[in-house]
Amino acid sequence: MMMPFKRQALVEFENVDSAKECVTFAADEPVYIAGQQAFFNYSTSKRITRPGNTDDPSGGNKVLLLSIQNPLYPITVDVLYTVCNPVGKVQRIVIFKRNGIQAMLMFESILCAQKAKAALNGADIYAGCCTLKIEYARPTRLNVIRNDNDSWDYTKPYLGRRDRGKGRQRQAILGEHPSSFRHDGYGSHGPLLPLPSRYRMGSRDTPELVAYPLPQASSSYMHGGNPSGSVVMVSGLHQLKMNCSRVFNLFCLYGNIEKVKFMKTIPGTALVEMGDEYAVERAVTHLNNVKLFGKRLNVCVSKQHSVVPSQIFELEDGTSSYKDFAMSKNNRFTSAGQASKNIIQPPSCVLHYYNVPLCVTEETFTKLCNDHEVLTFIKYKVFDAKPSAKTLSGLLEWECKTDAVEALTALNHYQIRVPNGSNPYTLKLCFSTSSHL
Repeated sequence: MMMPFKRQALVEFENVDSAKECVTFAADEPVYIAGQQAFFNYSTSKRITRPGNTDDPSGGNKVLLLSIQNPLYPITVDVLYTVCNPVGKVQRIVIFKRNGIQAMLMFESILCAQKAKAALNGADIYAGCCTLKIEYARPTRLNVIRNDNDSWDYTKPYLGRRDRGKGRQRQAILGEHPSSFRHDGYGSHGPLLPLPSRYRMGSRDTPELVAYPLPQASSSYMHGGNPSGSVVMVSGLHQLKMNCSRVFNLFCLYGNIEKVKFMKTIPGTALVEMGDEYAVERAVTHLNNVKLFGKRLNVCVSKQHSVVPSQIFELEDGTSSYKDFAMSKNNRFTSAGQASKNIIQPPSCVLHYYNVPLCVTEETFTKLCNDHEVLTFIKYKVFDAKPSAKTLSGLLEWECKTDAVEALTALNHYQIRVPNGSNPYTLKLCFSTSSHL
């Protein structure tokens, strides 16, 4: 049984001896899964239990637990209803966010839940991201107190509505006006995707084609103001090597940064106010448990709705414990066009660099690494530039992911000055889609 947000899993063997062999073997020989060392130990659980059998109509549960992995785009009740209702009639949805995004969906019947689980488990809501991991939930019923972005009772369309009298308008089924998604960071509908016929309900219940909304840029810059949950708390920061600018350098890859404040009462902990709650979700998903300067980061959603510049003090490196980045030109999601150019990637050992002057060489990067006391790269690649190009771009590969993360944190947005040049060039770094050069 996978526990994706804890980066853990339970494995039940046929007998105790097999479990002992596994633990003993892993203690003597390092075991790697997808490039990460895995650690094995005994669980306090005696067995893995499931509420029921998907193939048995009399078993199971009509409430499903959905874990959304790699949630690069907003997940709302509209999105989940659009995806799940054509397979089996959805009655209630509740979304909750702790160290990731999960949701419980209550279907009209156990059979509907079984069909949804069989059809959608392991599928991507959007191409290459927002992967659904579905299992039966423990509760057999969901209670919804109000209808909003994170919870909805489709049997009571006017429950706690702010727009009473307009009817149910939040379903993302064909016929829905695209503007209804604007407030939540969505644009017009995407391509029409046919559903497998064996999972489709009758034509009277739903159209054969379902419209999936396309994601857009950060909503705070489109509509003004920050929605709730736009502050992330980061602990495990190295007190000598981390400051507000370095926190910005790392977190700006996943959304706009408004403010960064280190907490005086909790050393090595900072609050980061981001452009919107979806940027926070991306940061939590990709940076939680990442190792940085010998310490492991703990990244989670803060209860604070904004960062207030109070109790400002001097950090170990002499810089201020608080910095406002709202007007920084280095924010990368300030418009829909700019946001669409960013490829959201988890940390990797290869960095993509760009916006560097033509005179920069491999030796320049080596000197930068040495000057900033981070390990140097093992491979260097420069892309062919057009004759009219004024800047260069390319790839840098490090020995391991941790080294690359540390280099990006230290070097991102470094000002490269050119002899006889008036304005410096700002070095831009991000994680590459390439795993190796």
